[in-house]
Amino acid sequence: MNELTAWERIELIRHKNRPTINDYIPMIFDEFYEMHGDRCFGDDPAIIGGIGKISGIPVTVIGQVKGRDLEENKRTNFACPHPEGYRKALRLAKQAEKFHRPVICFIDTPGAFCGVAAEERGQGEAIARNLLEFSRLKTPVISVVLGEGGSGGALALGVCDALFMLQNAVYSVISPRGCASILWKDATREKDAAERLHITAEDLVSFGICDGIIPESQGGAHTNPELTAENIADTILESLRIITQKSVANLLEARYNKFRKIGEFEEITNSSDTERL
Repeated sequence: MNELTAWERIELIRHKNRPTINDYIPMIFDEFYEMHGDRCFGDDPAIIGGIGKISGIPVTVIGQVKGRDLEENKRTNFACPHPEGYRKALRLAKQAEKFHRPVICFIDTPGAFCGVAAEERGQGEAIARNLLEFSRLKTPVISVVLGEGGSGGALALGVCDALFMLQNAVYSVISPRGCASILWKDATREKDAAERLHITAEDLVSFGICDGIIPESQGGAHTNPELTAENIADTILESLRIITQKSVANLLEARYNKFRKIGEFEEITNSSDTERL
């Protein structure tokens, strides 16, 4: 589907004109009313959320916000959310559950902010709380990776019934630079790390993590944002059509099984094998 290497895709999704959630919302949703704040500390511009309609269907929209220029990136903290961002997302998701609205999440972050202030306000707990609560949310959840999906900062919006990735998006446990710094003590080897991490959409589909790949316009989403937005909308609507047919009990069971089957492990029962290891 795409002959680009993992590193070439990373360069593509970091293109200064690549569409962000602020571009996609008016192209995908008929109406959108933004809501602010976590009712605990404040509002986090790194995550946008609110109520919208897609083909007349009321939904709750939650997305991580990347900037197009330095000023916008400074305002949105370079798409690295603080704890209040994740708590805002959870507040809106619980509201969606109350009013039986599906939740549509858009992932686009290099990772959660790791500054001292974020840690003081409970960054780890906020992400963990989202993982727990989204796993048992009694309403459909669909997530779309628009560009970068990095570490727990992305996974906090990635516990869902169906996960889709744009054709050139990546989704990983750590950034290639961070991986290279840990494995080889050399951040300049991030290109090598990008290939070895297996972070492309095709990789994630083969692992059973991603449920489908959304085509981008030729040359990347920035060359024809309207076409890419149309593809995203079609994918969301088709997924909603399937998921909303399930009862709440079946929805939760399928979501549980989706994540239980990810990964492989080997159980060792022979004592000699244990000693050898």
